[in-house]
Amino acid sequence: MRFVLRFFGFLFSVGAIFFLIGAVGLAYGFWFYSKDLPDHAQLANYEPPVMTRIHAADGSLIAEYARERRLYVPIQAVPKLVIGAFLSAEDKNFYKHVGVDPEGLVRAVVANLRSGGSREQGASTITQQVAKNFLVGNERSYERKIREALIALRMESTFSKDKILELYLNEIFLGTLTPGRNLHGIAAAALDYFGKSIHELTIAEAAYIAALPKGPNNYHPFRQRKAATDRRNWVIDRMAANGYISKEDAEAAQKEPLNVKPRVVSPNSIASGYFAEGVRRDIAERYGEETLYEGGLLIRSTLDPKMQAMARKALVDGLVRFDEARGWRGSQQKIDLAGREWGQALAEVSSLGDVQPWRLAVVLEVAGGRAKIGLQPKREASGQVGKDRETGLVTADGVKWTRRPVERAVAVGDVVYVEPLADKQGQFRLRQIPEISGAIVAMDPNTGRVHAMVGGFSYDQSEFNRAVQAMRQPGSSFKPIVYATALDNGYTPSNQIMDSPFVLDMGPGQAAWAPSNYDGKAGGLRTLRYGIEHSKNLMTVRLANEVGMPAISEYARRFGVYDDLLPLLSMSLGAGETTVMRMTAAYSMFANGGRRIKPTLIDQIQDRNGRTLYRHDDRKCNGCDADKWDGGAAPKLTETREQVLDPLTAYQITSILEGVVQRGTAQSVKAVGKPLAGKTGTTNDAKDVWFVGFSPDLAVGVFLGYDQPKSLGNAATAGQYAAPVFRDFMQMALKDKPATPFRVPAGIKLIRVNSATGTRAGGEGGGTILEAFKPGQAPPEYVPPEPSAEEVPQAEYVPAPPPGGQRAVGVGPGGLY
Repeated sequence: MRFVLRFFGFLFSVGAIFFLIGAVGLAYGFWFYSKDLPDHAQLANYEPPVMTRIHAADGSLIAEYARERRLYVPIQAVPKLVIGAFLSAEDKNFYKHVGVDPEGLVRAVVANLRSGGSREQGASTITQQVAKNFLVGNERSYERKIREALIALRMESTFSKDKILELYLNEIFLGTLTPGRNLHGIAAAALDYFGKSIHELTIAEAAYIAALPKGPNNYHPFRQRKAATDRRNWVIDRMAANGYISKEDAEAAQKEPLNVKPRVVSPNSIASGYFAEGVRRDIAERYGEETLYEGGLLIRSTLDPKMQAMARKALVDGLVRFDEARGWRGSQQKIDLAGREWGQALAEVSSLGDVQPWRLAVVLEVAGGRAKIGLQPKREASGQVGKDRETGLVTADGVKWTRRPVERAVAVGDVVYVEPLADKQGQFRLRQIPEISGAIVAMDPNTGRVHAMVGGFSYDQSEFNRAVQAMRQPGSSFKPIVYATALDNGYTPSNQIMDSPFVLDMGPGQAAWAPSNYDGKAGGLRTLRYGIEHSKNLMTVRLANEVGMPAISEYARRFGVYDDLLPLLSMSLGAGETTVMRMTAAYSMFANGGRRIKPTLIDQIQDRNGRTLYRHDDRKCNGCDADKWDGGAAPKLTETREQVLDPLTAYQITSILEGVVQRGTAQSVKAVGKPLAGKTGTTNDAKDVWFVGFSPDLAVGVFLGYDQPKSLGNAATAGQYAAPVFRDFMQMALKDKPATPFRVPAGIKLIRVNSATGTRAGGEGGGTILEAFKPGQAPPEYVPPEPSAEEVPQAEYVPAPPPGGQRAVGVGPGGLY
């Protein structure tokens, strides 16, 4: 008996010693692995990278920018079905364990052994995965697993289960369905895989997303469809076993196909590539790249999707109209179809994604006055070329514009763009990418909100935005600034300026500068109105010489056309360089009564928490408190914008620009049938053609020209090429709008005058018009001119300055039309 007691005493002593050694070892291990652990408390203030989203004015989504595509969703907003799917797939005891789950560890080991090493279940709890993703890292080692477990225990004592699950569901990586779109979190995954919010997911869809954390690439819906379906069905089984769904619902869900429908969010869908890029650049300049791609900004832009489509169509039609008039240049490229399947060969050719309804095609056969073409097949979400093959015909109707028969226009193997003929099923029209380019901007003249902006034929072809980045000479479209300066400083629309030769001596050894009118003629005394309506260079130069170029330079700065215009006489003819956006904004100030506006692509910016960071309309509304309103007059917004031009002057120049449309160089615009005003602009050698105009509520600027400036043709004019683009756009944009006349401000007197002399209409004959006058500027009575033997006006000669003197005005390189 004593021996037995001694034996048990020995065992107890040995056990106690080993227990103490183990306890010391565990304590040392705990201390060793705990001493450098990251601070888990930082997760309380964690703000994960969230994608920035840009919306159009109507709320539709234009673009998303992110390095990790994530939409953060609080746990309270996550449906029970989705939570059940993830708990069943990853950690069924999540709400029971303390961060580490021994039962789950044993279960995972047994399951893995039974599966022959194919991992069906993991040993890490959701808390451990959060610790790994946020704090520990992905190193595969026992040390990392120990540290992960320790942090998980600490997290469980600090955060609620719901908070830990919220971090997990929003952080977890869920695959890359399409290149460049790394999906993090359940909300982004639901949108990209199924085009749904998490609240709209079915059992099968929620189960598939919950199946992805173990290895998104292993369960890709297109490349690994069987493995993806099997894993999804396993999750559905677990959901039924854990009581989240019924057995009947589980069986029905397992029979469903994957039904993954990749969501495509692209500015190309509404031809707004240039607009979206403009917003992206603006945000990057304001807040930096990190905030743009990780800050989760919500941006409400000023884009009107319908108007954007109209603007692109009008510009493209204008570019194509000009380009096709110069003939067919041949195919894009040629591919060898011998021994190759044409669909695969054509799929390898890059195409522009924003030129719909144009499509890339390859010529398969040419015979009998027609060509059989194969249309570029669509790529599936997996990146593979689809199996469907679509063919069509190009007949004589489709190549009529080339002035060639089909056999001479195309050959087998030619890669070309085609467009479906609306009235002939299966037939297509031959197209070519225009060499000329251009831009169009449409904005609200009262606020500066840009409704549409197209910076070229195709954003996919060239990201260079000719609306805001191209510095081009505006030509005669700058003249209204010159005349507005004169009208704002005492001149009237009926004042007369001599339309006769003007010669400026440039000094010893330099040729004199002698600008001329486009038609090479001089017409004698003419009114200011006539000078703009018929775009007379000689009158403009004389007026600029009288008013003074320093004053014109100041008005150009006020209008935002130039920051610092050189006070040279040639600049009065538009020799300086500016942008379409700036010119459109300047004309907007004529339309809105002379108030300064700042063009904007953005209405409002909010951060991830809904706080407003920026609002374009910063006017204050005094008395805008519904609780305190006494039923009297409605409160008014406080006007803070600078008055850059007298409202009466603004109406005078608007009235004159209406005359440009009615009687002048832009009569093609009359076809719109609404009150419109505007001005053409054709530069020297017709390298640039412009039209900038407006209605009472919409200002539009149009520019056409080659990127490497060269003449558009000896007879090319803005009235021939730019004005029709404006016309086409306005016909679409104003189709359902009433014909609203321009508002006449108080103080303006409309007096009928002789259109040729500007005097009060009397019995002298000739046409009459209603002219706008300020108070005290009534036109004179008609006085018959004195007989004169001189029928041709004589040239005015301006001498060179004295030696050492300074010339108040001068010229730059070349005069402009």
